[in-house]
Amino acid sequence: MNVSVRPNVLAMKGYAPGEQLNDPDIVKLNTNENPYPPSPWVFEAIQAALTSNKLRKYPQPLGDDFRRAAGTVLGVDPDCILIGNGSDDILTILTRAFVPEGGLIASPTPSYILYKSLAEIQGARFETVRFSGDWHLPTEKWPIGTNLNFLPNPNSPSGTVLSLTEVERLANELATSPLVLDEAYADYAEWNGLELLPRLPNLIVSRTLSKSYSLAGIRFGYAVARPEIIRELLKVKDSYNCDVLSLAAATAAIQDQEYFQSVRAKIIATRERMVPALTQLGFDVTPSHANFLWCRRSDRPVKPIYEELKRRKILVRYMNYDGYDGLRISVGSDSEIDKLLSELRAIL
Repeated sequence: MNVSVRPNVLAMKGYAPGEQLNDPDIVKLNTNENPYPPSPWVFEAIQAALTSNKLRKYPQPLGDDFRRAAGTVLGVDPDCILIGNGSDDILTILTRAFVPEGGLIASPTPSYILYKSLAEIQGARFETVRFSGDWHLPTEKWPIGTNLNFLPNPNSPSGTVLSLTEVERLANELATSPLVLDEAYADYAEWNGLELLPRLPNLIVSRTLSKSYSLAGIRFGYAVARPEIIRELLKVKDSYNCDVLSLAAATAAIQDQEYFQSVRAKIIATRERMVPALTQLGFDVTPSHANFLWCRRSDRPVKPIYEELKRRKILVRYMNYDGYDGLRISVGSDSEIDKLLSELRAIL
């Protein structure tokens, strides 16, 4: 190359998102998208934005309308909310704000592989703590001297969730080092970390509207933390990191809680139906609090199953963490899951 690229960027592999195949016949169960459409209010809000004079003007830089709506739903002060272009943008903002070059980021493993990429881009060190065999966290082994800590809860790929007691204990042990509770899938769990915020000054909760609100194509996420933290993060984010349409869609989506709860109930019901069906097919299925299932086998490798499903136009996610591999299967619609189970019976 004739241009100068930072050595740490040249050395990194980069984050690889799930496959996005341009084929309308594909049953897509690999990226944890919601199989149901967004709230009708979302389409009305987007249409209103398109037919108004809003597109020629810059959007609200702080997303005030969304922050007020989300604050009401979540029971927090709007000044505690930071908007982002998806929760990945939130994680990037946090990394830029807290981690110096040569600093240290830590997270559990196996978990979200983007954390490592964020550390590499920043020129920071990255260390992991392996989950226990039953997906609890051995907090006594957490690295010392971290600048930022990521804790996905529920976790991906396992779908498991740590108790609030475990989260609080880790946050207290980290003292002044920020703990980011990555709650991308928290809407499918029975509890979340928002109630811990008043007593944990170093806790930051990250959320997305991609999964439970069916807005993966819009790209919208947010963080919740103490106002003094949010004020510093505002200095780091892009001036207008969320556009007019995404703000309109996100505000409408989070306001329609009746629709949200109905879709959530459908996905949880389908998830619970999938577990015994996949177990009967010989998979070891980890109990999930998310909109996907982590499926492993002891009798045969799972990668050929993934490949054969893909050949039959069904995408699931094959994931391998240094030899610990499995299939992460998103909860689709009932018809999509019926097709998946039918094809798996034929394959197996």
